[in-house]
Amino acid sequence: MNRRMPAMIVRTPEGVRFALHLATPVTRGLAAVTDTAAVALLSRLAGLTISLVAVVDEDFALALNVLIFFVLTIGYSMTLEWFWRGQTLGKRLLGLRVMDARGLPLRLPQVVLRNLLRAVDSLPILYVVGGFAAWCSRHGQRLGDLAADTIVVRLAQPVPPDIATLGAPGYNSFRKYPHLEARLRQLVAPEEAAIVFAAVQRRDELDPDARLRLFAELAADLRGRVRFPPEAVEELADEQYLRNVLDSLHGRRNRDPEPRHVCTPI
Repeated sequence: MNRRMPAMIVRTPEGVRFALHLATPVTRGLAAVTDTAAVALLSRLAGLTISLVAVVDEDFALALNVLIFFVLTIGYSMTLEWFWRGQTLGKRLLGLRVMDARGLPLRLPQVVLRNLLRAVDSLPILYVVGGFAAWCSRHGQRLGDLAADTIVVRLAQPVPPDIATLGAPGYNSFRKYPHLEARLRQLVAPEEAAIVFAAVQRRDELDPDARLRLFAELAADLRGRVRFPPEAVEELADEQYLRNVLDSLHGRRNRDPEPRHVCTPI
């Protein structure tokens, strides 16, 4: 019996809850068809190049052709899902993304494992095994997803959060580095920004120790995305760091880069 849900509710140990809207089998299938076509096109282009080698050595050209096809088949999804944060060309066009099943950032071992098991999911033809596993799974996970603890979600058009509800942001030291702010907006997905906003917005509902752990984990992940100069971050507590990030992502773009009144971060 199919027990798949249209949305998956994730609750962190700190008590923050958010919904991940699961991709349907139809949209996942269309994305897979698009990716298959992309791999076929790349293989065709590679084959045209290898045909020049065949003039010199046909056996070597045949072996090279098989190797390149294998690399493209496996490496295409691995490479794009890692560098595009869970998206391939097909998933990007269809508005889908691979995510950790707990809502955490996708890790490289997860990307590798789910794509290595794609060969099993595709058996005997046309993803019969993977499709049956996804049909039986509560969250629409094929075998590769179950092994890697990942899900495929549908990206809704996010509504920018109203950061004014968080109170006055105070002095944002990131404003001195607009090129790094632009990089931050490029690397932080709207879904991730929404999680940060929900955590800060509900700070008073969390146990103090849990709140500190949650803010530390979120801030550590974001600090690794864009490295601001030490003078911009060295005196910032984790919560103020997150507030600065939200202000840089969703704050007014016409704010003066230099503050009229400098507030010491609490």
